[in-house]
Amino acid sequence: MSTSLEVPTFLADGGEMGRRIATFDWGATSVGPVATWSSSLRAIVAFLIHCPVPIVMLWGEDGILIYNDGYSVFAGDRHPGLLGMKVLEAWPEVADFNANVMRVGLAGGTLAYRNHRLSLNRTGVFEDCWLDLDYSPVYDGEGAPAGVLAVVVETTEAVLANRALSESEARLRFLDTLDRETARSTDLAEVLEITTRMLAAELGASNCAYADMDADEDGFTIRGDWAREGSPSIVGHYQLADFGALAVQQLRAGRPLIIDDNLAELAPHEAEAFQAIGISATVCIPLVKDGRLKALMAAHHREPHVWTPEEVTLIREVTDRSWAHVERTAAQAELRRTAAQLRELNAELERRVVERAAALQQSQTQFGLLVRGVTDYAIYMLDTDGVVSSWNAGAERIKGYTPEEIMGRHFSTFYPDEERLRGDPERALETARREGRFAAEGWRLRKDGSRFRASVAIDAIRDDDGQLIGFAKITRDVTEREETQRELEVAREALFQSQKIEAIGQLTGGVAHDFNNLLMAIMSGLTLLKKRVPDDPQISRLIENSMQAAERGAALTQRMLAFARRQQLKTERVDVAALVADMQGLLQRTIGPAWRIEARFPDDLSAVAADTNQLEMALLNLVVNARDAMQEGGTIRISAAQRAIPEARGNLAAGPYVRLSVCDEGQGMDPDTLARATEPFFTTKGVGKGTGLGLSMIHGFAQQNGGALEIESTPGIGTRAHIWLPLATEGSAPALARVEEDAEVAGQALAILVVDDDPLVLTNTAALLADLGHTVFEADSGHAALARLEVHDEIALLITDQAMPGMTGSQLVAQVRAVRPDLPIILATGYGEMPADGAARVQRLAKPFTQGDLRRALAEAVPAEP
Repeated sequence: MSTSLEVPTFLADGGEMGRRIATFDWGATSVGPVATWSSSLRAIVAFLIHCPVPIVMLWGEDGILIYNDGYSVFAGDRHPGLLGMKVLEAWPEVADFNANVMRVGLAGGTLAYRNHRLSLNRTGVFEDCWLDLDYSPVYDGEGAPAGVLAVVVETTEAVLANRALSESEARLRFLDTLDRETARSTDLAEVLEITTRMLAAELGASNCAYADMDADEDGFTIRGDWAREGSPSIVGHYQLADFGALAVQQLRAGRPLIIDDNLAELAPHEAEAFQAIGISATVCIPLVKDGRLKALMAAHHREPHVWTPEEVTLIREVTDRSWAHVERTAAQAELRRTAAQLRELNAELERRVVERAAALQQSQTQFGLLVRGVTDYAIYMLDTDGVVSSWNAGAERIKGYTPEEIMGRHFSTFYPDEERLRGDPERALETARREGRFAAEGWRLRKDGSRFRASVAIDAIRDDDGQLIGFAKITRDVTEREETQRELEVAREALFQSQKIEAIGQLTGGVAHDFNNLLMAIMSGLTLLKKRVPDDPQISRLIENSMQAAERGAALTQRMLAFARRQQLKTERVDVAALVADMQGLLQRTIGPAWRIEARFPDDLSAVAADTNQLEMALLNLVVNARDAMQEGGTIRISAAQRAIPEARGNLAAGPYVRLSVCDEGQGMDPDTLARATEPFFTTKGVGKGTGLGLSMIHGFAQQNGGALEIESTPGIGTRAHIWLPLATEGSAPALARVEEDAEVAGQALAILVVDDDPLVLTNTAALLADLGHTVFEADSGHAALARLEVHDEIALLITDQAMPGMTGSQLVAQVRAVRPDLPIILATGYGEMPADGAARVQRLAKPFTQGDLRRALAEAVPAEP
């Protein structure tokens, strides 16, 4: 005798759950052994285990769980322990919710929820999940409710993806609330009342209404109207022609009718109909199906109102959802009718077991009615060769084909050409034929040729003898989820790049500050050393070389500060054409005779607002870069043109600009190199031939100056670099003539307090001042400086560093002003910051400075007495 358990015929080919149900000890539950099950219970269980949608049946008063493979995936780690459990014990965290489900279902009622949030423990921890839930009663052979059938579709991923787009949160919350409110009702009139009331409140509109069109489309009846207090109700029957030719043309074409002011936009006789019902502004969204205008959803204002695109989009979204809910309500009614038909079928099965083939055919027909009512999924059947043999409403909505257009065609019609040529459709069917199921995601085609991202499942269907009779195919449109994910990835990458550049800028500014202090010590030491060493030409040459190296280091720190946008800009009124003309000799000497500079400027070019020194440095850098790109020589073109930016673009605000351009005919840059061109320390030049800070310095200068750096480049053709400079305003100060570095500045002997936390800078600054004949007091902190001032009334000038621990230079200035308001103060710093309070009375001295810079700063702070 065989010891293996024979699987009942109705459970055969039912997947994992078919086998588990067959071997489960049902005698230990109120359901009883499988052999005692009624034919109605057997039919329902056979239906659910062969259905690809997650379904669970709650049988009897205890709600014993019997479910299919789809539901086992949803159950997570709770599977397979849930099988045969009482529903209130199986899911204790939602016991109250399920108690209501059992109460309503066993009373013959139905429930439906969309994106309903529940907190469930499926993996050992509680987590929020969102579900589409549909509950309907199932009946025993005597027509009494014996259990509840639940369709459970998890929508958590879509809900969370939608929530990631913060700008849509308010609309989503409103739409979610609307869905929940309308989901509680299956009465069409109540659904329309809820929809129009909530939409009017959200828009602040006076009226919202839903209307059905007459069969001939000449008139319509408003029956879903909601009017705010003080607004007239517009329920009634109207002729479409009364509202004018514009309304008729727009609505019958399926386009929304948008009127901000009917008196201004319509002819008098067309506006009369709107005036008669107290409406001055309206948005009307039509529903056109099969070429016919079927219904309207409208929102109104009593007074003229400019409808925004967001309002129109919201009205359209609510319209789509309300019509979808109406269709779902109709589908639920169809489901109830199907349930009644199933009861009749069960009775017939008990009376006529022998006419089995006919009953099976009728059961398939009823299942087809159920499937055709689903609109969120494309559910259809394929024969053994992959030819479409059935088509539901969801398939028509998602893919665009009517049943007449697609039935009889091969399902490979939905695949892109490249996948069809690879044989992907055939492999999918072969996998389902061999393994029972095929699941994947990929791109599919709609009837209009557009692509959408699809989640696809194909299940093999076999008869009682195990013979393949076809395939069940389910397709879900997940395009929106994919697009949301891509948008999030782009946003994350942009944020990462922004944070990286900001961090490099902060590091660069800090390093440049420290370099300034070191260069200060070197330059001041060399200045004093040059005055004290013997008159030896070799020693003088070495000192001069060291000074030049230090000055080059100072120029490098200025580039670093420019990149970090922390250098001081002295904005002046600059004539770009004159500046380039003055520099042309210097530029030509810098690049050599193999390259020719060609400058072209219009006669009426306006002056710009810019720092002259920084602009000259930027221009020199661009010309050198152009030369390096043309190793065999060539022409470098410098030009400028006046441009107006009508609206903000990137870093450029709207307004008038001069675009200064440097163009070469060199090797150009590929897209990857061009994308990194302004990164700090990135260079394509050889070792020792470039710092990688030139373009980043220009980028920082242009942005700090209120403009931008723009680079265009094509490999093999050349590069065009543009500096956008804002126009100078009326009254801007013109650029001043330069003072030679070694010019003598008159001065007088002073008692000076020097403050710096760096001992090298402090000592050397004091030495430079002493060398100029001044009496110097030293302090290494702000607190020490205040103590010095208390005991030395003779101090006539304060020179202080800015970046000091404990008390910054700005804070020291504020405290000194409180006790010595008239004391001249010089703030020595490499940054562009100045004290926010009293900045006009503080003289700034840029680090690193020479003895000549120091002498001039003293003369400006304390003018010589006549």
